Amino acid sequence: MPKKGKKAKMPLSDEEQLLLFQQKLLAEEEMAKKKERLLSQFLKDKLAKEEHNSALNLNKINTQWRTVLREVKTRELHKDIEILSQTFERVVDCKDSVIKSLARDLSEAEEQYAHALRGHLHSIDQLLALQRCRLGLLEESYTTELEALTKEFETERKTITDQHEKEMHYLQDVFMAMEQNYIDSEYESKLEFQSIWEDVKNKNLEEKHFLRLQLENIVEDLWRRFQDALKNYVDATEDQKIAFETLKVKDEKSSKEIEAQMKKIQRLQDSIIILKSKIMVHGRESEDQNQYIRKDKELVLAQLRKLKAQRTQARELSQENLVKLTLESNATLKALRKIVDKGEKILKLAEICRKFETEEEKVLPFYSSVLTPEEQKEIEDMHPEELTEELAKVIVNYTGMENFWKRYNKVKLEQLSLQHRHGQLLEINGKLRAMLRRYLDGISVSDEVLSQLNPLFIVNHRSNLPQPLSAPTTQPGDRPPPTTYNITEAAHVISHTL
Repeated sequence: MPKKGKKAKMPLSDEEQLLLFQQKLLAEEEMAKKKERLLSQFLKDKLAKEEHNSALNLNKINTQWRTVLREVKTRELHKDIEILSQTFERVVDCKDSVIKSLARDLSEAEEQYAHALRGHLHSIDQLLALQRCRLGLLEESYTTELEALTKEFETERKTITDQHEKEMHYLQDVFMAMEQNYIDSEYESKLEFQSIWEDVKNKNLEEKHFLRLQLENIVEDLWRRFQDALKNYVDATEDQKIAFETLKVKDEKSSKEIEAQMKKIQRLQDSIIILKSKIMVHGRESEDQNQYIRKDKELVLAQLRKLKAQRTQARELSQENLVKLTLESNATLKALRKIVDKGEKILKLAEICRKFETEEEKVLPFYSSVLTPEEQKEIEDMHPEELTEELAKVIVNYTGMENFWKRYNKVKLEQLSLQHRHGQLLEINGKLRAMLRRYLDGISVSDEVLSQLNPLFIVNHRSNLPQPLSAPTTQPGDRPPPTTYNITEAAHVISHTL
């Protein structure tokens, strides 16, 4: 018999199996999701713990590293402070020494400034004294020139007034003579005019009478012709007169119409006249304005032309002045440069010449005149010169050069004396050279020596000098001529004997 506790399993259908399989899948997915959630939560907790531990460890490391760095930095800062204190002390010592030297230089500079100021004030006093002297001389020269000019002006004024009076008397005489001549000529011309006027009047009366007779004959002839022409005209215009009457009636009708139209035309003409008057008034006003504006324009143009001409003249004048100024400034600069170069050259030469001065020249550089007063007076009488104004001005300007000219004249005299001495020495040197040349020619034998006269050259006991033709006659008070001896050099004799 089968057991009762166990039931027999029924076979499942496909749908039930599919549902069961889906349930299993859903349960497995839920279990997997739970595991993932648990794992992610665990990892998040672990990560947070690790981050907390790493931050804590990093803070500990940073604190320890900061302490180490602080110790190292404090040691470096102590060393830097020691070095900076040493350098600061050295700089302070240098600054103290500089301040002391500057204070010493300042005191020396103040002493030099005081010395220079005293020298400057002394030189200014000298310049003021010199300027006062110069002003006194200029004032004296001005007074003399003023007196001369006043005298010259008075003389010239007197001559001009005298000449003016003479000319006035002469002109009055000429005027009276001309007036008399004019009265005579006027009387003659009046008489001549009266005679000519009478002749012309008589001729005009005769011509007038003749023309009146001729014109009366012409008028009578013309009146007769006019009456004939009138009669012919009346006969010819009888028909036209009738037509004229008819036309006259028509003309009266048309005249009435014309009067009506003329009234209209008159009104229009009145309005036209009023408008024309207004136009004329406006035209006159505009013409006056235009005339006034034209006059202003012409005045402005004339002023503009005048200003342009003045501007061109001023520009040309300024251009000429500028060119002249530039040329004169260049010329003055060149002249001043030459003067400066000349002065520098003179100073350099003076410095060079200073080395060659003697003790006497250094002590007494400006010698006094060696001439006596009488000799000086004789020289002035020999060369009299009249002092003119220009010469006096030049002398005043060159009064400060007297010492220079003294030294210059002294040097010039020494130069002339040295040149004279040089000429004398050259003459003596030439004489000595000639004597030496004659001596050398006498002791040497050459073609040039043989071709010339030589007292030492003797052949067969004869010299080549020309012998005198006759003995010179001696008079009883004259000295006898000196005896001449022929000398033959031993070296010459030995060279020929050997």
